[in-house]
Amino acid sequence: MAPKPHLDRVAGPADLRDFTDDELTLLAQELRTETIETVSRTGGHLGSSLGVVELTVALHAVFRTPFDKLIWDVSHQCYPHKILTGRRHQMDSLRQKDGLSGFTKRSESVFDPFGAAHSSTSISAALGFTIGRDMGQPTGDAIAVIGDGSITAGMAYEALNNAGSEGRRLFVILNDNDMSIAPPVGAMNSYLNRLNMPHASLGEIAQGFMAALPASLREQALATRARACGGPPDATMFEHLGFTYIGPIDGHSMPDLLATLRIAHARAEGPVLIHVRTVKGKGYAPAEAADCKYHGVSKFDVASGTQSKGRANAPSYTAVFGNALTDEASRDPTIVGVSAAMPNGTGLDIMGKRFARRVFDVGIAEQHAVTFAAGMAASGLKPFCAIYSTFLQRGYDQIVHDVALQKLPVRFAIDRAGLVGADGATHAGSFDVGFMANLPGMVVMAAGDEAELVHMVATAAAYDEGPIAFRYPRGEGSGVELPARGEVLEIGRGRVLREGSKVAFLSFGAHLTEVTLAVEALEARGISCTIADARFAKPLDHGLIDQLARHHQALITVEQGAEGGFGAHVLHYMANSGLLERGLAVRTMTLPDRFIEQASPAEMYRDACLTADDIAHKALQALGIEALARGQNRTNVS
Repeated sequence: MAPKPHLDRVAGPADLRDFTDDELTLLAQELRTETIETVSRTGGHLGSSLGVVELTVALHAVFRTPFDKLIWDVSHQCYPHKILTGRRHQMDSLRQKDGLSGFTKRSESVFDPFGAAHSSTSISAALGFTIGRDMGQPTGDAIAVIGDGSITAGMAYEALNNAGSEGRRLFVILNDNDMSIAPPVGAMNSYLNRLNMPHASLGEIAQGFMAALPASLREQALATRARACGGPPDATMFEHLGFTYIGPIDGHSMPDLLATLRIAHARAEGPVLIHVRTVKGKGYAPAEAADCKYHGVSKFDVASGTQSKGRANAPSYTAVFGNALTDEASRDPTIVGVSAAMPNGTGLDIMGKRFARRVFDVGIAEQHAVTFAAGMAASGLKPFCAIYSTFLQRGYDQIVHDVALQKLPVRFAIDRAGLVGADGATHAGSFDVGFMANLPGMVVMAAGDEAELVHMVATAAAYDEGPIAFRYPRGEGSGVELPARGEVLEIGRGRVLREGSKVAFLSFGAHLTEVTLAVEALEARGISCTIADARFAKPLDHGLIDQLARHHQALITVEQGAEGGFGAHVLHYMANSGLLERGLAVRTMTLPDRFIEQASPAEMYRDACLTADDIAHKALQALGIEALARGQNRTNVS
């Protein structure tokens, strides 16, 4: 590894304030190299981090972090920030078990004042810190760094509106790289592009700061502003919301960044928005050339950019969904797809390649996506709203008020259900079963394998009585043979895969593979087991539950979700139907009542006590065979 003489002098951001401007430029070059080298060993969010290297250095050099609060929206671009804030020698643990988070995390460092991983929260949090400062709390300025993709979300507009109304000193850095995970969409993106006219060396400095510039530069900036806004110099949308607007400036020019931030820091009295133009993947040719700008990468070779991805043994659930939906769409012209800025991640891009006019990416706007789909359903279309479980949480009021209450047949394809690995607790799909199955009229399914997912896509396409949802995990399937076409399942009917006499396992979702492994271990000990795949959390298959309860000594439910989900619904039914009064041993296996920290999915499920061994041990306990389980069982506790 080449020496990095400037970076080696940095133990924390305070050291940057002793550097000359030229030294800060050299430091940024070394920081970019260090970031590339780090992510080549660990994998992670490379492109976004490379795009903010100069901005990160400049912000820490001008502001007094951690007294001043630097808040990164989403925070997937925070690797340079972590390197500069005392975590450089821990970076090889990035996104691994017991290692550094891939996002900002309050418990990790005082330089991470606000944790994040979902988008569009930074301005709201920064305003909260600002109010705290003005009410006497020991905190300085608040700086929110938000991307052009994240600022399309409704929450960001709400925060801008509130911050502008408050009129307090606050800084918003708009990191405009014209590229989030997928290319940004919508009117805001078009508006920002209109603002991105050729600009002066310090950018298009706002009128309130013009006095600090030479006359010739001031005249050029004013003329550029007039062209960009199509009107008077104070005509940007942000200024109408109460902000002083500065920009756009070159986010990779250290002199421009430092001069602009210093002027803003010295003169700002109210809210300021600084529009910074950057290039995602900047400084690493393979990232700049890639369509995804190396947003999320596995380990890779620095020289070639070649990523070392393992060969999949089976198609991913996401790809199975995308192909199955495309097949259904080829037979039904009323089927449409809705994505909230994740067409590739959800598999809707597969349908989009064939039926481009029937797939709609609404940007980072899950609330809008749900109600938009509700309107489509009310019109007679068949919308499939494909959103990760962790992001669907953001549209819950719309699911309740706009979909369920009106009994509209929106089809929710819930990707990344269960524990997802290196992204950790912020991205885990833990809660959707509980919050969806509690809604009147909602049908909730979970795929036990990828073939079942194909059937559930067909079932959702055929179901018009109200809303319906189906969940499936991240990653590859179990390798089962896929049907040529999905079959429409009977609503509320599960299936029995293996019949036994002593222990019944009622599995909901993709943990069916682990249940099968547990049963094989139990059968080897002479314990006869039944495996049932519930398929539906709502409506429950009451007949199947009755059968399992009456013909076994123990019944164990297994799911990849939090407490209060499938198992709770089963218990509720059994209690009200008297099935708990017959000496039957009943156990529920769920995620524990705590957040599971990042690791590989296998390690996370081991932490959650949901491995095949844990399932087998739970059955032994339920049967009272303590001698076999003693010393091996790991209790599922918080």
